[in-house]
Amino acid sequence: MGISDEKYVATTTFRRSGTPVPTPTWIVALDGDRVGFWTSSKSGKYKRLRNNPRIMLQASDARGRVKAGSRAADGTVELVTSGADFDAIQQRVRAKYGVMVPMSKFFNTLGHIGKGKFPYGDVGVVVTISDPAQ
Repeated sequence: MGISDEKYVATTTFRRSGTPVPTPTWIVALDGDRVGFWTSSKSGKYKRLRNNPRIMLQASDARGRVKAGSRAADGTVELVTSGADFDAIQQRVRAKYGVMVPMSKFFNTLGHIGKGKFPYGDVGVVVTISDPAQ
């Protein structure tokens, strides 16, 4: 079972100081040794990845608690806002997570009321796994 078969993955990004920041994320398979997920261009995750393309992925629960016995996979990211990879991530997330997508978008909107526009899933994150055997 590969990392893209998991329902949730703890995606660890890194601050400029090097401090790791784990966040639970949905994940989908792309081609070859690549996986993808989406995020918001206003999120901390996006800002950290824009500054440092290094990422670690590990199977987790919905709260980001790492699954016992799972192994971390290192990778590098490419941020995309259009094109074939972006479209594939959008389509595959909707297919894999179904009704959870509009529910998540609804709660995302509620959580940002009064804070201005917060785009939902407007950035695709393409991860190339460094060691695909993991």
